[in-house]
Amino acid sequence: MTGLSRRRRLAAVAVIALAAATGSACSSSPDQPADGGAYLVWDPYPQFADDSEWVALLEKCGTSAGVTVERTGYDTTDLTNKALLAAQQGNSPDVLIVDNPVISTLAEAGALTTTDDNKLDVSAMEKNLLGAGQLEGKAYGVPIGANTLALYYNKDVLTAAGVDPAAVTDWPSLNAALDKVKAKGKKGITFSAIGTEEGSFQFLPWFWGAGAQLTRLDSPQAVAALTLWTDWLKRGHAPNSVINNTQTTSWQEFATGDYAFAENGTWQLANAEKLGFGYGTITIPASSGGPAPAPTGGEFVSIPVQENTGRYATSQKLVACLTSADNLLTTDTTLSYVAPVAAVQERQATADPKLKVWVEAVRAAKGRTGDNLGTKYPKISESLWTAVQAALSGGKPPAAALAAAQAAATTS
Repeated sequence: MTGLSRRRRLAAVAVIALAAATGSACSSSPDQPADGGAYLVWDPYPQFADDSEWVALLEKCGTSAGVTVERTGYDTTDLTNKALLAAQQGNSPDVLIVDNPVISTLAEAGALTTTDDNKLDVSAMEKNLLGAGQLEGKAYGVPIGANTLALYYNKDVLTAAGVDPAAVTDWPSLNAALDKVKAKGKKGITFSAIGTEEGSFQFLPWFWGAGAQLTRLDSPQAVAALTLWTDWLKRGHAPNSVINNTQTTSWQEFATGDYAFAENGTWQLANAEKLGFGYGTITIPASSGGPAPAPTGGEFVSIPVQENTGRYATSQKLVACLTSADNLLTTDTTLSYVAPVAAVQERQATADPKLKVWVEAVRAAKGRTGDNLGTKYPKISESLWTAVQAALSGGKPPAAALAAAQAAATTS
């Protein structure tokens, strides 16, 4: 790619990203990268202060590489826009840590180097997790960890209803469990179906678990998944509030103790320990059995394109340090992530048996931008959550809602 064509592509992608985001990123230019012995790292963890374990790890990796690390944490949306603008202006950070769906956007814009370019070893990474950072067969970063979705359950509610959670292995057994719970006067399942990416994120395990593909939103398998959800509302197994629920508000519903199940993620583990009742977790079942592929969350560590290519060698050392086995174990414990390396996953599950279900869920998970969807995914996702909203609100039957979604997703 020539310098001129790369700049044009960056400008085009930056305009699209900025138009879709809040105006905060437009008010000032991105921070200038450090020179000399200082290397700039941008991450999406503004919640971690300078005295946190995360910043201590960054500093340790800098010391090991013989440089000083200057780190800035940004909100995820703000970070995406700053990264695009910085690439356009030629002042990208040396190391960039971003949410996995953003990788394809930056890669398509020509803003990132590949792992081959910088000889980053990704051979130990789980292929399904690495796939979220790949475009046209090339990897543009190293996964630092992953989170995903599973079903939390209320032990008291299921025991009273005579339901063995281990027997919930497919859609028929889940529906049978919900029927038993309702017969005992309790509520069935809560989840997030809000008209945002959160809604798509929560629908995807059922969509993929039915055998549907994001390239065909109106397939019979997709209709089966959306019919499952609409039937839950019609039969009183799920509340009408799911249409507006975020993952946070659906968790709050589960925390009342009235629901048998809640679809939610690893990020609720700390809150789960504060519940006033016993809980457990099972993987989200696929329609005919086994774990459904759930979407992966989590970040990738990448090396942006630099005009001074002499900086890449040190950047590679920083990334290799951050994604080494021992450091992944520490970092992923801090972030409530499952590691992207099988051996580290086993160490996590041994240290905390409650993570075994989450390791299983992550191993079955899929990247949202996989299958070379790349920057097509946001439009597909919006069409999908629009269909879910239309069907759950009663505006359209599932088949009609998904037919409209497919038409919208394929228009230019």
